[in-house]
Amino acid sequence: MEVRAPGCVLVWAVILISVVILLCPMKVHSKQVSKRDIFSPKEAVLDMATSSYDDQYKDCSDLMESEIPLLFQKEHSTNKEFAEAWDEATKQWNERKRHISVPKGFKDEYAIALFAYTINGPLHRSFNGAVREAGQSRQYYLRNFNFKVLHFYLTKALQVLDAVETPACHKVFRGIKGVRFKSDPRKPVRFGQFTSSSVNDQSAQMFGEDTFFNIETCYGVRIKNFSFFPGEEEVLIPPFEKFKVTQFTKENEKTIINLQSLDKSSVYNCELMKEKRCKSAWCPFNSAVSAMVRMDSPQIVLLGLLVLLGDPFVQLL
Repeated sequence: MEVRAPGCVLVWAVILISVVILLCPMKVHSKQVSKRDIFSPKEAVLDMATSSYDDQYKDCSDLMESEIPLLFQKEHSTNKEFAEAWDEATKQWNERKRHISVPKGFKDEYAIALFAYTINGPLHRSFNGAVREAGQSRQYYLRNFNFKVLHFYLTKALQVLDAVETPACHKVFRGIKGVRFKSDPRKPVRFGQFTSSSVNDQSAQMFGEDTFFNIETCYGVRIKNFSFFPGEEEVLIPPFEKFKVTQFTKENEKTIINLQSLDKSSVYNCELMKEKRCKSAWCPFNSAVSAMVRMDSPQIVLLGLLVLLGDPFVQLL
């Protein structure tokens, strides 16, 4: 009796199984799943981004500048992404600055912050993610937000540049891949982060078309001269700019949103300075929401009594 080697049996078994599979393909799913279905964009709501840290540093810029050196040392030594981007941006600015005209009051650090933001690396994503979360509470910002220096310098950079920007408003475009935003046209919205856009619609389309924004911004600023990629014709929009949704449409597999600038809108103002300078005294910095202070707060009651009594020390407040 002939005995076949185990190897031969295995080979024939593999061949037989292969033939069966080819002749009788198994129908695993009744509906074919396309690549587009597998990698379909996620949906997100465009609203007022209430968890964003939106400080405009109104009336406390000079005090912040005095605090920055120590704060910079801390964040530069503990935040690797910030440190690496800042150092590379410093080199870039030192090479370019003699060819660039800047407005009065525009400091080297403002330019370096813009270069760091536009660098091709992880900082941009990490920073904006942190900005979107840091405003969930004042304590969260103070304890957990490790980009205080970059946030302040970027805000100041845009404010100084915006003061001399002409025209005052820009028509810009922003393309996004992987996210389809939806919004309520009856409600105002903010991006809640430092948002890149372009005056060139084709440049914006290169970043994606799952959601495409047509934007009129009046607080966004051209930063071409302070970008690692000047060809993108970038306009940087601050987190506190508020917009009206003028049109929301869906075309095929993309969402198109038109935005019109309304105003600036912030919840926070000078929070770090309030923590460092105003713990036990009346704070000179109002909340950014037009001083929405409770009228029954102890400070307001005391101030009212002093005014009624004609106390000369009221002037010191």
